[in-house]
Amino acid sequence: MTKHFTGGCLCGALRYEAVGEPLNMGHCYCADCRKASGSGFIPFMGFAASALKITGPARQTVTPSARGTDSTRNFCAKCSSLVFGGVLGESDSFTIYAGSLDDPTGFKPKIAIFTAGRPDWAVIPEGLTVFERLPE
Repeated sequence: MTKHFTGGCLCGALRYEAVGEPLNMGHCYCADCRKASGSGFIPFMGFAASALKITGPARQTVTPSARGTDSTRNFCAKCSSLVFGGVLGESDSFTIYAGSLDDPTGFKPKIAIFTAGRPDWAVIPEGLTVFERLPE
């Protein structure tokens, strides 16, 4: 049975549909994700662009990433909810922020990335494979 994930923003204007197995699932503890989310980490799921359909008005913010490249985060143009990462029409893969899932039970984190600079209060759940930086 093919996996199917749906989700979107708080007001429902920006939506996505992803089909198939995620490329990865985990928690990112980098300073960028902490500041973008206002939390200790962002729970994320990676999908190939071909597996993802996005509808609705999105606005982007672009900041330098930990790799030194641009990091593009997309949020709803109406309610400002953070929904996904990547550049529509350009990126070959996208990051869905798991907090935006309609059914959050489908999120099964496997990795924790950029843990080197995380605050002590941002706890890493047991069972995750931990990487101080981005895995190669």
